[in-house]
Amino acid sequence: MSESSSADTGDTTGNSRASSRRRGLTLLAAVAVTGVIAWSLYWFLYARFYETTDDAYVAADVITITSREPATVLAIHADDTQSVQRGQLLVELDPARATVAMQAAEADLAQSVRSVRAQFSKVDEFKAMLANARVRLAQSQEDFRRREASAEGGAVSAEELRHARDAVTTAQSSLRANDSALKQAQAVVEGTSVDSSPNVLAAIARVHDAAITLSHMQLTAPVAGVVAKRTAQIGQHVAAGTPLMAVVPLARVWVDANFKEGQLEGVRVGQPATITADIYGGSVSYHGQVQGLGAGTGSAFALLPAQNASGNWIKIVQRLPVRIALDATELRDHPLRVGLSVAVSIDIRDTTGPLMSSTSLATDTRAEDGDAKRQADRIVASILSQNRANAPRP
Repeated sequence: MSESSSADTGDTTGNSRASSRRRGLTLLAAVAVTGVIAWSLYWFLYARFYETTDDAYVAADVITITSREPATVLAIHADDTQSVQRGQLLVELDPARATVAMQAAEADLAQSVRSVRAQFSKVDEFKAMLANARVRLAQSQEDFRRREASAEGGAVSAEELRHARDAVTTAQSSLRANDSALKQAQAVVEGTSVDSSPNVLAAIARVHDAAITLSHMQLTAPVAGVVAKRTAQIGQHVAAGTPLMAVVPLARVWVDANFKEGQLEGVRVGQPATITADIYGGSVSYHGQVQGLGAGTGSAFALLPAQNASGNWIKIVQRLPVRIALDATELRDHPLRVGLSVAVSIDIRDTTGPLMSSTSLATDTRAEDGDAKRQADRIVASILSQNRANAPRP
């Protein structure tokens, strides 16, 4: 009886274990099927409308501050990591030579104005001389006619008549010489005034050039941003074009997201995007918009492009940069830095947008010389006013 009972107990335990194993496998299969169904529903209802990548980085304009003229650094007013405003003074260069050149240009302009005034005066002088020559010719001709009439009656000698004829010839020559001199003087100033004379205009241009050169002795920030890569040192003599520092406008950064070529079928300009940065984690999200797709892949613009037409070839999935514009308000609350890693998700449900951007996205960071030009205009006006008083007109 004991052996029979032990066999029954063993069979019961084996059956229980097999039943438990079957229930476990059934439960595992149910969980797997549920997971597949849930993932399928998630992909069909949500995930298929988004393209994501973590191969994305923050980018911005890096505006290099360079010396436009050869000079010596006198002072530096900004350093790395400091914020600066547009127009703020960054670097001062030695203005000694530029100041001397400016003074020489001003003196040259004053001299040019006075020289042109003298040319106008010569026109009036030659006009007076021409009028005098006409009077002398008329007198000589009248004297010759009287002597010629008197000579017929023997009242005037032949010698006196010859002298009268020579006087007429001399007066005619003097008239022609004065007329030629007047035409030459008029040719110099004809169609111009003191202000529009070529010599004066050239001198004005030299004043503007000197004023612009003098303004280059003070380097200002073309945009608001943060200073980076400062290499300038006080006392350093720099050549024209030497980089001194850079200004990065962190208020206008963007994201370059590198998507695989197979992910770009539904990407269009204007689609919304959500961005998270590793520096803030998932607690901070940025909302952006697709601005455009790159003109080529990274390998196409590499220094040594791939030579797929020769040798063995293996297909490598390429990535294309997609520029994402960020919201300025969100950037003010949580600033980003150039080069930071981010993750990007683009909502591709709306595919009505264009495949390529049709507008320019360039940021206006032009360096201005307007203040220098306005200052030069004021100097020119003052010099002209001081040196053209009572200037004659043609």
